[in-house]
Amino acid sequence: MTGLLLGTPALAQTNVADTAAVDRADRSVAEPEVAAYLRARVADADGQVALAASDYDAALGASSNDPVVAIHAYREAVRAGDYALADRAAAVLARKGVLPSDAPLLALAAAARANDRAAADRALTALEATPLKILSAPLHAWAALEWKGDPTAALAVQPGDAVARRFVSETRALLLLAQGRSEEGVAALRPLLGNDQSSTDTRIAAARLLIARGDRNLARALLIGDAPPVVALRERPRARIEPGLAFGLSWLLTRVASDLALGNPTGLSYTLVQSALRADPGDDRARLLLAGALSKDGATDRALAVLDQVDARGIHATQAMAGRVQILADAGRTQEALRLAQPLAAARAADPADVQRLADLYLRLDRPGDAAPLYRRLAERAGADWTDWLQYGAALDRGGDWPAARGALEQAYARAPDQPLVLNYLGYALIEHGERMPEAQAMLERAARAEPTDAAITDSLGWALFRRGDVPRALPLVQRAVAADPNNAEIGEHLGDIYWRVGRRYEARYAWTAARATAETPNIAQRLSGKIANGL
Repeated sequence: MTGLLLGTPALAQTNVADTAAVDRADRSVAEPEVAAYLRARVADADGQVALAASDYDAALGASSNDPVVAIHAYREAVRAGDYALADRAAAVLARKGVLPSDAPLLALAAAARANDRAAADRALTALEATPLKILSAPLHAWAALEWKGDPTAALAVQPGDAVARRFVSETRALLLLAQGRSEEGVAALRPLLGNDQSSTDTRIAAARLLIARGDRNLARALLIGDAPPVVALRERPRARIEPGLAFGLSWLLTRVASDLALGNPTGLSYTLVQSALRADPGDDRARLLLAGALSKDGATDRALAVLDQVDARGIHATQAMAGRVQILADAGRTQEALRLAQPLAAARAADPADVQRLADLYLRLDRPGDAAPLYRRLAERAGADWTDWLQYGAALDRGGDWPAARGALEQAYARAPDQPLVLNYLGYALIEHGERMPEAQAMLERAARAEPTDAAITDSLGWALFRRGDVPRALPLVQRAVAADPNNAEIGEHLGDIYWRVGRRYEARYAWTAARATAETPNIAQRLSGKIANGL
């Protein structure tokens, strides 16, 4: 079910109306908060989440009725986990009639944490008037369990929406487990579980409920797969939970946020994970999702600080360390990432993802000789597929060991003879090394037929034709590839080379200059500079 919610307007677009609604409200930004408001906007743009929230707090305090300040304060407070500021901003927006659709979730989380039934009822009622009402039935059911009601009554009516039905079915199964009806709950849950991340999260929630009741054998039967938190809980089956509204709310919102995590972070993304954490401060899965969202938004230091809060002895500790490596690498802090990644990959029972991450880092640092042995480990393990052999071959090729690279690439080809990526890499590499040229061109033509809009494949075929002397067919293909991917330095260099060979010297230098601007390594940039100065 991964990614299903990305196409669900009720969830993916809940805060689209924020700006429009505020624009319709009276705007009267007064002088006292202007400086704080402007500072906050700058800090927000720079990814300085805590500083932005602090300045929005000051701006909101100076003008308690301004909805423009309030909506920015609300969103930044949610990102920062400043619940007090979020509540104050939400109160302003509620008075103005422009409260965001997701605000009841944050209020419900506070009520669950405080065991405040009246506040929970108000939040649930408010939620039902928003597009997020598809979460209403499961949350009513968890509230009923919390306050000794009948959870099944809230789930009696089958929703028309397919996503809502899924939530209801999963909630019904977990509630059976929470009520001690273990065999019945597991039987209801099994048909709903797949191999995606959402299913992994639900497996863990179910196992925790079973472990808390002493049903460890049933819990282990659910904990299949090699995902680090699953392995950790299977090996150390410990869980202290109170099944009720806080648990159910935290599980459901984290589960929804996990589906939305594939896209760019939105106001809803942050509200989901921060509401989950407000209800259950021990929800480290929500913490991982929050760190990932902050990282995508450029708030690197804040993301790392969030990962620092993950329980070092908990089931998500390994993921937190891996997340730290990825966040540092994505932020361009590759040396820091490398220092963390090396011991993870060196462990005797290292997770393949940790080995992959370190190998990728070495390639990013243009160290293919260090990457190749790691890719070999991945390729030679049980369950390896064509992608592992392709990466191993590519690293060997970049490191200058063509004979070994050819063997690895042919292993990838043997496993996936129709895969365009394999056809493209092996075909291009054979052309570059001047081997089996007709066969290589045939591979590239097959790849181009399978992926006619892929710029890299189009370029490879054009380059093969050029190397074989068919310039009239080669030039338009490489021109098309450059138009499709103008920032690819290799394709731009190819175009410059072809222009030079046909006597179009000015255009050749222009193409090489453009390619140099996007060159990934100093060596490539230096080679292009030589061509610009001296030609071929």
